[in-house]
Amino acid sequence: MRHEWRVRRTRRGDFQLRIPAQEREVLRGLPGQLRALLGTDDPALERLFPPAYPDDPDRDAEYAEMVRADLLAGRLSSLQVMEATLEATRLDEEQLTAWLGALNDLRLVLGTRLDVTEELYDAPIAEDDPNAPAHTLYLYLGWLQEQVVEALAAGLDPAGSEG
Repeated sequence: MRHEWRVRRTRRGDFQLRIPAQEREVLRGLPGQLRALLGTDDPALERLFPPAYPDDPDRDAEYAEMVRADLLAGRLSSLQVMEATLEATRLDEEQLTAWLGALNDLRLVLGTRLDVTEELYDAPIAEDDPNAPAHTLYLYLGWLQEQVVEALAAGLDPAGSEG
């Protein structure tokens, strides 16, 4: 069976995207949905902004005040890059790294909403499960995220420097 790839590094050092129209359509609405959610206190965001001091609410609030705005700005920037380049067939490393951040954030929020655990996927999801489409999306985002990581890693030598 031929390995289906969606992202790969080119000889020029940029990255080719080969995402079919149907998959791009699924991805198109996700950044806006997450952006809207980021403006709320939805519990699904906890993995994006985990408490630094869970046993000390005062220190945790102080920490959140110091870093949350920067974390939020980075997440919003990644979502903006993903939206702006969704129809692209080539990305540079900075753009693909932004995609990686956006995919990771989308997956974390969806996984939190679905209460995903490693044991969850020991058995197939039933087709009549009302969350089956969301589970399928979660798996797809993980697969695409893996493709992005592999493409980015293709430019590293084993010692960890760019090659």
